[in-house]
Amino acid sequence: MEQTIPYKIYLEEQEMPKQWYNVRADMKKKPAPILNPQTLKPVTVDELSAIFCTELAKQELDDTTPYFDIPQEIRDFYKMYRPSPLVRAYCLEKKLGTPAHIYYKFEGNNTSGSHKLNSAIAQAYYAKQQGLKGVTTETGAGQWGTALSMACSYFDLDCQVYMVKCSYEQKPFRREVMRTYGASVTPSPSMKTNVGRKINEEFPGTTGSLGCAISEAVEAATSQEGYRYVLGSVLTQVLLHQSIIGLETKAALDKYGVKADMIIGCAGGGSNLGGLISPFAGQMLRGEADYKLIAVEPASCPSLTRGKYAYDFCDTGKVCPLAKMYTLGSGFIPSANHAGGLRYHGMSSVVSELYDQGLIEARSVEQTEVFKAAEQFARIEGILPAPESSHAIKVAIDEALKCKETGEEKNIVFGLTGTGYFDMFAYQRYNDHEMSDYIPTDEELQKSLSTLPVVE
Repeated sequence: MEQTIPYKIYLEEQEMPKQWYNVRADMKKKPAPILNPQTLKPVTVDELSAIFCTELAKQELDDTTPYFDIPQEIRDFYKMYRPSPLVRAYCLEKKLGTPAHIYYKFEGNNTSGSHKLNSAIAQAYYAKQQGLKGVTTETGAGQWGTALSMACSYFDLDCQVYMVKCSYEQKPFRREVMRTYGASVTPSPSMKTNVGRKINEEFPGTTGSLGCAISEAVEAATSQEGYRYVLGSVLTQVLLHQSIIGLETKAALDKYGVKADMIIGCAGGGSNLGGLISPFAGQMLRGEADYKLIAVEPASCPSLTRGKYAYDFCDTGKVCPLAKMYTLGSGFIPSANHAGGLRYHGMSSVVSELYDQGLIEARSVEQTEVFKAAEQFARIEGILPAPESSHAIKVAIDEALKCKETGEEKNIVFGLTGTGYFDMFAYQRYNDHEMSDYIPTDEELQKSLSTLPVVE
């Protein structure tokens, strides 16, 4: 007799992973090293430590250690909102009339509203351990900034956030959550930094981008004594911390003997997708299992589906190291779409390398279709999803409907990375039929790709 799977699968506290998993350890062909932009040689721990906390710099460059112990203090903090539930979307399955089984890992059960807190608390912990005064960062939709402000208030650290200007204006409430937790929030590009002034001069009236905000935050960190820069996505250290999502997902599925057929995640910089798929990709790399891993990105910022795999700057101001990744060019400023957390010109080196090796497939979707799926999901499953997460919802529904045609009982797993309660401006635009789809032309992409740095 088939075991009945509950609507929500909760792991016990003691079943929460005690280690993060580093998928790079199982990759025969590793992601290319990040380079010092001055020397074009692989960066060292010492060089990275000028920008990042030393322990995080070590994690960033370690591609051989498979597991890292999660410090007890971080595990204690995790217990406030983890383990997070793996939900069987029975209501959605029924409404779609699909034989597929749909599961989603819900990371919105905390005040930051997303998965970002998993890495924010780790990065704040290592900053505190190093005796720093504070940290600087950028934020797009505001989820990372909110998460970091929470983590910094827990460890009594100063937190300076540069928020992408269009999100700063569209999402005042998320800005106020950050300030409530003690962070200072500056719209980017600002006139506070040299790079901000330069970007404003070059692009008057710009709505900003994550690349701009990163440049400002790095300059702010390196020009203040006792500060370091922390980043919410893209970096391999962040994917390492976010692996707790995938490890818990796998443990919950294993508990009921369920084998996923496909795992779907939204992709901007790659933190949530990388964290969700890491243990599954590890099994594939070790030849233990096979899965269909799908990255879903906005058609307005299509780094995987239309970008180039090359070395590029991680930021618009060209102050960060060079990373080999799928990129649209560091000067690419995407249209002001409503998935602020996905408006990044490049993709994590790890996700990029896995994609290049054919372990991941990528799809791009237009935002009106994304919001249609978000609305459908909210009405059926009762959770108002973040626009970013809704990219994964859209493709999960597409795949479930394919199963309806073929009669296959596939197990579809996707990451519901956060809630959309602060994204009501976007939902209003959708409800008022004022939302449009913007897809960059080949000429526009070629223009930004033509500025890629030359790395021999």
